[in-house]
Amino acid sequence: MAQILAGDIRKGVTFEYKSGVYTVTEFQHVKPGKGAAFVRCTLKNVKTGQVLSDETFNPTAKLETAQVETRKMTYSYSDGEFYYFMDEEYNQIPLSYDQVKDALNFIKENDTVTVRSLYDVPFSVEPENFVELLVTEADPGVKGNTATNVMKNAVVETGYRIMVPMFVNEGDVIRIDTRTGEYLDRIKR
Repeated sequence: MAQILAGDIRKGVTFEYKSGVYTVTEFQHVKPGKGAAFVRCTLKNVKTGQVLSDETFNPTAKLETAQVETRKMTYSYSDGEFYYFMDEEYNQIPLSYDQVKDALNFIKENDTVTVRSLYDVPFSVEPENFVELLVTEADPGVKGNTATNVMKNAVVETGYRIMVPMFVNEGDVIRIDTRTGEYLDRIKR
């Protein structure tokens, strides 16, 4: 089985730990003034959803990676209880809210996503790294406020709340980095 050094951990890496399989949801490389560097992580069990906060690892520690399969699928629809995704052969799989909740901020029907599975059991959905979404609500800009980096609140068509520059208005289409959840730019139409 393949191994990964704890110092190489990034968001989305999946490995075996404490008799379970966990995926990294947050990580931070810490170099204190005194003492050795370490990696602090928040981990989520891919089967149970259990979250382990503030797990620390020595950067040279070796971890057993888990064999995670990925498939490109299309988000079809939700029936209120499950979210349905279809592959290229028109096979549909239903996933629960807990399995898709992180991606729902950035996907709408007919969007392509990556479905991650462990031993043929899907456990998460990842949107494309960059998505374009319509701004449905935006705070009004303050007249004369032309300072750079001034941001205001906005809501996109999926319901996700985001900070955008003052020049972004309701009806604009913006590009979002789904890995950070941050505004990138406004799309000219």
